[in-house]
Amino acid sequence: MALIEIVREVRLTPDEAWTRLTQWERHGEFVPLTTISRTPNGFDAFTGIGRVGFHDPMDVVEWREPSFCRLEKRGRLVTGWAELSVEPNGTGSRVTWREDIHVKGMPRFMDGITRASSHRLFSRVVDGLLA
Repeated sequence: MALIEIVREVRLTPDEAWTRLTQWERHGEFVPLTTISRTPNGFDAFTGIGRVGFHDPMDVVEWREPSFCRLEKRGRLVTGWAELSVEPNGTGSRVTWREDIHVKGMPRFMDGITRASSHRLFSRVVDGLLA
């Protein structure tokens, strides 16, 4: 597993930061070749072209609006969890995205590559959503 943490301090109110972070469909705008669709328990991220690609289904397993949510990744290829939190910070907010991600079939010695690439990708998502 590859644990990452991304922290940003922004000039958005906690409510606005929360709203932006949890616009699930918008996450795909910042992940190449990815579209997001809602499901009864959360959402599914499909990465690929046409029918060639993979699904990354995620269930929302805890929801405390506007400060915390936990997602469980339930895919055949990608598993793990993500936690998004927003807390007041002066006149803005402190946003924390924690994620533990595992790519099935990827040997443990590759965790460093998974960690680095995931940190870069999810930093792009967080920064894009909060811009």
